[in-house]
Amino acid sequence: MVPSHRTNAALMSLEAAAASARGGFACLFSTSDEYETALISERRAQGRYAASRSRWPLAMFAGCALAVAGTVLLFS
Repeated sequence: MVPSHRTNAALMSLEAAAASARGGFACLFSTSDEYETALISERRAQGRYAASRSRWPLAMFAGCALAVAGTVLLFS
């Protein structure tokens, strides 16, 4: 079978499509650490990790301390 112009064009088109498809799966980051660093940097720039002054940790600590103190007083 002698390759025709149409066959060569179809083959070249198929090769170009395959190269394009392989390029679509390329990743911008070489490791997951690079990806996570970029993701966190982007989220910080958006303000998602803003430092909020929540009183919950202090309230939870005080509650636990009171529970421990109450338990100690109960059994002493």
